[in-house]
Amino acid sequence: MPRSRRITRRNALKIGAATAALPLVHIRTAGAAGKLTAAFEDHWVPAGSAKTREQVQAWAEKNKVDVTVDFITSVGNKIQMTMAAEAQAGAGHDVMAFDMWNVQNHAAKLEPVDDVVNYLIGKYGEVSKGTRYLGMTDGHWMAVPTTNGHALLVPCARISLMKKLANIDVQAMYPAHQTPSPEAANWTYDTFLKAAEACHKGGYPFGLGMGTMTDSVQTWGTIFAAHGAQLVDAKGNITVDSDGVHAALEYAKKLIPFLPADSVSYDDASNNRALISGKSALIWNPPSAWAVAKRDAPQVAADCWTFPAPRGPAGSFTPFLPFHWGVWQFSKNQTAAKELIEWLMQREQVEPRCTVAEGYDIPPFLSMADFKVWEEVSPPKGTVYNYILRPHHHSTAHIACFPAPPEIGVQIYNRGTPATMFSKLQSGQSIPQVIAWAKGELEGFVR
Repeated sequence: MPRSRRITRRNALKIGAATAALPLVHIRTAGAAGKLTAAFEDHWVPAGSAKTREQVQAWAEKNKVDVTVDFITSVGNKIQMTMAAEAQAGAGHDVMAFDMWNVQNHAAKLEPVDDVVNYLIGKYGEVSKGTRYLGMTDGHWMAVPTTNGHALLVPCARISLMKKLANIDVQAMYPAHQTPSPEAANWTYDTFLKAAEACHKGGYPFGLGMGTMTDSVQTWGTIFAAHGAQLVDAKGNITVDSDGVHAALEYAKKLIPFLPADSVSYDDASNNRALISGKSALIWNPPSAWAVAKRDAPQVAADCWTFPAPRGPAGSFTPFLPFHWGVWQFSKNQTAAKELIEWLMQREQVEPRCTVAEGYDIPPFLSMADFKVWEEVSPPKGTVYNYILRPHHHSTAHIACFPAPPEIGVQIYNRGTPATMFSKLQSGQSIPQVIAWAKGELEGFVR
């Protein structure tokens, strides 16, 4: 629940500017010391967790803090269940990693971190809009935008299969440089549908899931957005029975037959496995599947190319997965917890983490979009250059369930409503039946 203390936007900006200009007294002069426990999400790129552990240990030795670090997988919602259990018990880690809507889920149990975030903004500049949408409650930052896990779920395609089966040269469409290619104008949802059909017939279906896990909800939420569809608008009105929603569902009816037969049971690792095993021509994912393929299936990795989502009637929207690090109110060492987070979010620590994660992690601070990792990693050279959204892509980072008010959006997201609507289509329900079901679900969320 939002805190009762309220602050106007103007006062918040004044406070933020003043805070950025001053040292974090309670952090830098109190001294950390003592013991600290931190829970981070286990990184999809194995080297990512190792680098974070290395950095935490370096900070701990320098500051004489006894730090215990746990890396918890998101597979099976284990990290989400851990944070829920700790919030209910009022005990657990001092620092916790929060994905997507979970800052909103647990805001009442989190310690405000305006001082840390405003200091970082004062040093590195503005953060992306999505991190504000999910990281703030009642005008206060309840967690610090981070890099670890902070990602876009963009299409990653097999170069050779797209050429052979769909007659699409993805490297020519989105080359590894800033000059736009005329071919990118043809990357629409109609083109995507034809390519999905061709690759399905060729035995390499696109690996889009329809489960209720993060990847599926994000992907289908973006397809809704590209068709101008909102389930709930910014004022909290239910808008599911709209032309945009109808258009998205009509499109899905055409696409779903060309997806894997087991797509309804997909979890967040299913599409990764489909690409790495050589069974899929295209998935929507950060570069983790490609990075693991470098180790386990190098011939697949060398044939991968990443690029923005296709354009629909309302534009191009690319799924965005923000992460935050928060400090529980029940933390016994909030001073050390905040100091650790602030140190980890310095550019000197952020860039090495992004580099070892093969560019998977996108910094929340816009000034850090100049890291060389997206240009330099290979094979093939330039494979993730177009992973980070660039001006000539004309694509918007999109959070599933936006622009619903956060207290409503979090319920839609956690229930997996967007993906479930499409899975009901696959099971044979009609569009009116799907919309009627969704309306009933949404009415329960907005009461």
